[in-house]
Amino acid sequence: MKLYELAQSPSARRVSIFLAEKGIEVPRVNVDIRGGENLSVEFKAKSLNGRIPLLELDDGSYLCESVAICRYLEETHPSVNSLFGNTPLERAKVEMWQRIIELQGLTAGFQAFRNLSGVYKDRETCVEAWGEESRIRVIDFLPTLDQQLSKSAFVAGDEFSIADISAYVFISFIKNLDIEVTDSLPHLKAWFITVAQRPAIVSLTPKK
Repeated sequence: MKLYELAQSPSARRVSIFLAEKGIEVPRVNVDIRGGENLSVEFKAKSLNGRIPLLELDDGSYLCESVAICRYLEETHPSVNSLFGNTPLERAKVEMWQRIIELQGLTAGFQAFRNLSGVYKDRETCVEAWGEESRIRVIDFLPTLDQQLSKSAFVAGDEFSIADISAYVFISFIKNLDIEVTDSLPHLKAWFITVAQRPAIVSLTPKK
């Protein structure tokens, strides 16, 4: 296998953390998305969505979309405790929270960042008002996570899951929007500190 990525991008970080949690090592290929390398004919021939991360399989086929990649890795490298849940109810709760974080958190955060920063203004129309609205949606979503984490150790229950990986990546990303998790969100703040100390995440954190 081979993973095409940009290490600091949120979607690529999600797969990298998942790999680290599973103890899987794969060769990495850096893709310059700022320079538009992902828009090249060569890359688009590999990736259906023209984005990273992209997993090249041993048979020469490819998988895009970070959660799809993680699902494949879970199935091909099963462990006692699945990061997607171990029972029908656990799997349903993980999927539920995964979707909530994706739609109400990550997507809104990406829309806010892209429209406010204009980082990709050479290839898309940026609407500042939509960026501001998306930033407000991010702020409004944080209490939902805080309330859930007041009930359980992790986002989808008592076991660490891919929902926590997605939430961790989301919370890490919103600093780019000048949003902080303050003491007004105590459960979310404590959870973030705990998750940041997991060996898999520590192993991926650049040394200062």
